Amino acid sequence: MNAVEIEEAVSTLAASEFDSDDFPYAFLTAFGTKETTIKRLRVGGNNQSDVLGGVLVRGNIHLATCAKGAVNATLKALLASPKTASTKAKFVLATDGVDLEAEEIATGETVACAHGDLAEHFGFFLPLAGISTVREIKNNPIDIKATGRLNKLYIELLKENPEWGTDKRRRELNQLMARLIFCFFAEDTGIFPPNLFTKTVSELTDASSANTHIVIAELFRAMDIQREKRGPAKLKAWADKFPYVNGGLFTGTADCPRFSRIARAYLLRAGELNWREINPDIFGSMIQAVEDEGERGSLGMHYTSVPNILKVLNPLFLDDLRQQLESAGDNARKLRNLRRRIAAIRVFDPACGSGNFLVVAYQQMREIEAEIVRRLGEDGASWIKLENFYGIEIKSFPVEIAKLSLLIAEFQCDVRYRGERLACLNVLPLHRTGQIQVGNALRLNWLEVCPPSSRAGVEQWDFGGRSGRLPLEETGVGKAEEAGIYICGNPPYKGTKNQTETQKEDLRFVFSEFADTYKSLDYVAGWFFKESQFASHKKNRAAFVATNSICQGGQVPLLWPLIFSHGNKILFAHTSFVWKNLAAHNAGVVVAVIGFGPSSDQFRSIYSIEKDGSVSVKHVQNINAYLVPSRDIIIESSYRPCNGLPKMNLGNQPYDGNHLILETNEFSELSLEDINRFTKLIYGSSEFIRGRRRRCLWLTDSAVDQALHNDFIKGRVASVQAWRLSSTRPGTRAMAVRPHQFCEMNIGTKSTLIIPIRSSESREYLPVGILDNNSTVSNLAYALYDAPIWTLAIIACNCSGSIRGCAVRRRQASIGAVEFGAGGRDFGSWRGVHDGTGGASGFPARVRRIASRASMARRRPVSITERMSA
Repeated sequence: MNAVEIEEAVSTLAASEFDSDDFPYAFLTAFGTKETTIKRLRVGGNNQSDVLGGVLVRGNIHLATCAKGAVNATLKALLASPKTASTKAKFVLATDGVDLEAEEIATGETVACAHGDLAEHFGFFLPLAGISTVREIKNNPIDIKATGRLNKLYIELLKENPEWGTDKRRRELNQLMARLIFCFFAEDTGIFPPNLFTKTVSELTDASSANTHIVIAELFRAMDIQREKRGPAKLKAWADKFPYVNGGLFTGTADCPRFSRIARAYLLRAGELNWREINPDIFGSMIQAVEDEGERGSLGMHYTSVPNILKVLNPLFLDDLRQQLESAGDNARKLRNLRRRIAAIRVFDPACGSGNFLVVAYQQMREIEAEIVRRLGEDGASWIKLENFYGIEIKSFPVEIAKLSLLIAEFQCDVRYRGERLACLNVLPLHRTGQIQVGNALRLNWLEVCPPSSRAGVEQWDFGGRSGRLPLEETGVGKAEEAGIYICGNPPYKGTKNQTETQKEDLRFVFSEFADTYKSLDYVAGWFFKESQFASHKKNRAAFVATNSICQGGQVPLLWPLIFSHGNKILFAHTSFVWKNLAAHNAGVVVAVIGFGPSSDQFRSIYSIEKDGSVSVKHVQNINAYLVPSRDIIIESSYRPCNGLPKMNLGNQPYDGNHLILETNEFSELSLEDINRFTKLIYGSSEFIRGRRRRCLWLTDSAVDQALHNDFIKGRVASVQAWRLSSTRPGTRAMAVRPHQFCEMNIGTKSTLIIPIRSSESREYLPVGILDNNSTVSNLAYALYDAPIWTLAIIACNCSGSIRGCAVRRRQASIGAVEFGAGGRDFGSWRGVHDGTGGASGFPARVRRIASRASMARRRPVSITERMSA
């Protein structure tokens, strides 16, 4: 379940009649507890609670219902319960149907509320569903509630009006949603009279909803007509009460999709929320999945926390502005110059989504400006214009939401720094918004989207695009070139194998001058290269969140020399950390923040997350493409190992439709003699690490005729041939002539070293193993065939960066596994590794001792015959 689904389930539970016996199970169900777990708890088999009326889920929550007035005493009993501690419960909760109290055990945070208000605190309990949350969502669930209501409305409108879901009209439907959001926000913040929009729709439409679309269309028409021009328009009296809004938001489509009875109910429910408290950076990110049917399952998961956004924006330019503010003190001249600089800054996100990077940048800049104004003792409208915020987004709905989010952020900042009365006076009519375009960022010319300052600001932008109006009166603001353009964002990263054909074509377009470079690059590399070209025309700085793979291995020599060739240097970096969303139990992706731009003599900064969660910063003279504080070295790819070391290969690729692979329960189809003659143990990363036992058919050309006498093997081989012939890939079809074999048939004559492609970062030791000649490696792991035993130590040390010792662990898979720990002495500068001077003898004696111990620890794997006879 995602956060939106959980909020809806908890809201339903809170509104239901309280049942003391059923409440604990209904609560657990609302947070995604499996039905089988609920059944076991109901019958008492898994319920270890030692508190009267209690239900306990190990590692989750200990909750109880109680008699009226006994909530606090019951909560104390839950906290004192030995079972709460021994089962490592995260939360305790007590309720009597009138009051409710809960506590998060690790932090000591508490909730005390009326039982019916439980839904207002659902964010507090999101960790129960494996969802890491943030303070803003814990304390204010309005963003998730609004997302859920509008998502249901959007889906219901599409059911009633399928033509509005076509390419021809979808953008108009998206515009409708933006208009509704603005109306909800306006009536709750004083821009409109209180509750004006929702009350009008409620009173003038009937329960059958036959006229809802007519009423809403008339309201929208009124908001598009200036007061002095309304006479000829013959507006309905109830519509004439609405102010003129326009600003492009209500320009265009005049009609409105039909509302079913259910759609009308969702509309009114959305209007009941308190939109004053909406967070534009949170809400915009969450709702962007509404438009795309394929992404609705991830609704509410895309929120990027402000601290993560600031990892990009702070070192990019905000820290510099704050430093200048501190240096200025109370010097009026310096403060005004800084204010002019801030007002001239342009922020450009070429993968802006719903605009959360732009919104946070605007909010932070307004905060700095407000401090300047306070020190000067001045007042007046902000000098920071929304027109200075640029973006590109490939989908139209997020573009509408991004523009609206910037407008909401501006209003909220005005309320905070100037007061609500002046803020409301400054909103209508809408006159400016961010310059955000729908388009493919890798195909567009960024100089046309965010042009040089000489061409920028020629005319204002609003929700409809370029408005045709000239800029408003200047305020003594400096020219844009004085402050520069800051490019930021979180572009999509897809790896090299998960790209769609369209995405591959995008990279081919970007790297058209560089042959097949694009084929081995992550999709995000396109943004880095486009920005390096953009920066060559203007002195800009950029910072993107990216998968850390673009600073590792084979991608570095393909990408970074091209970026450096345009005069760029890496100016700061936030080294690898996990970037998570609000999905339940998501592992996240390991990313880095990389800031780059024209070379300067200033020190560079490397930020790192320490074990305690704090962020450390190291100022260095240079950061190279590997995000290391060292000189610029690019390690070119080589097909020959250094130092005469054995070559590491990817394991054998089957391309078999899984017909050559045998699970344990399929061994019975073969005799013991056939198992020994025609199969091998096969390991990928998962099988090796988890001890999973699998076999594969391993048929040499000389043995295939005899093997095919076995009907089981013959059927498997025939299935492989049929699968390969059905492939659209020419290479796969060509392999149908030898359906009895993998694409590759590599195996060690004596032994094979297996190296998992990936392993958990929480693992104390890096798994590296030795297989005998009855075992082979699949393409899901790396292999060295008949390599010297001491290479085991080199691999572990190179992979982990340091080595502390080794341990031999007996595995279910019956393989000799040597694992090397992290920490301890760093051997990254061994001459034997880097300079090609000495092979194994070039390594420290300690590593040779470890390799020797590893050799001694090697065990003969137990054969399948011995297993089956045991």
